[in-house]
Amino acid sequence: MFQTLISGGALHALQAGTAPAVLLDCRFQLADPDYGTRAYAAGHLPGAHYLHLDHDLSGAKTGCNGRHPLPELATLAARLAALGVGDGRQVVAYDDAGGMFAARAWWLLRLMGHAEVAVLDGGVSTWLAAGGELDTAVPAAQGAVFSRRAPLEGTVSCAEVLANLAAPAFMVVDARGADRFAGQNETIDPVAGHIPGARNHPFMQNLAADGRFKATETLAAEWRQLFAGVPAEAAVHQCGSGVTACHNLLALAHAGLPGGRLYPGSWSEWCSDPARPVEAG
Repeated sequence: MFQTLISGGALHALQAGTAPAVLLDCRFQLADPDYGTRAYAAGHLPGAHYLHLDHDLSGAKTGCNGRHPLPELATLAARLAALGVGDGRQVVAYDDAGGMFAARAWWLLRLMGHAEVAVLDGGVSTWLAAGGELDTAVPAAQGAVFSRRAPLEGTVSCAEVLANLAAPAFMVVDARGADRFAGQNETIDPVAGHIPGARNHPFMQNLAADGRFKATETLAAEWRQLFAGVPAEAAVHQCGSGVTACHNLLALAHAGLPGGRLYPGSWSEWCSDPARPVEAG
């Protein structure tokens, strides 16, 4: 069973065996929401189903709950069951952005108690490098029994993050780039800056130069340096909209430092209310 990452070679062997994984294509681009749909149609891992960040992996926006609020879990569970994700079935999510979007699917399945889920380390390119091919056929829905179980991941609300400012009980870690964290070059959200007291760990720092995750010992050392003695389970992770923070949570789980929670609304929810304090620099 793979629970964090899977290599291209290991996935190739798994798909050739008697119990192949259900593959979820999560390719997406924030500046081009239709990119993933086009990329999937042009060629995807054989048997893969496409999940759209906005339509499948996010819920309805109200203007004050962030850019990618969590989806209705009952709806997502039904969608996954229709694609053949059954109890105990291995699931592998992938993209072509270093796991940026696949990590969201990984985290959501774990939120619903499904432990048998991993992200393809290196995405489409590592599949091709391992000798895999792409396909344009859309697989038929298989149908399965997908039972929601006790969550394997946790969340905190905006109110809890706000209360934490006055009585700190957890560390907030922001997965956005250093410039946006500092309040510079903000082009996505209407307000620049970060949650007061938050620490910055851009999610791209989890990756090596080849686009795959760094070695577990390297990840663990870098994250322990950031935590500075704070236990991993005492960290709450956020980003712009609750997507790339899942990448940090995946990296931590892979490094043997699980237990952190997600603030799903993240900065896009936080900054929607001018009464909430903002820090820059």
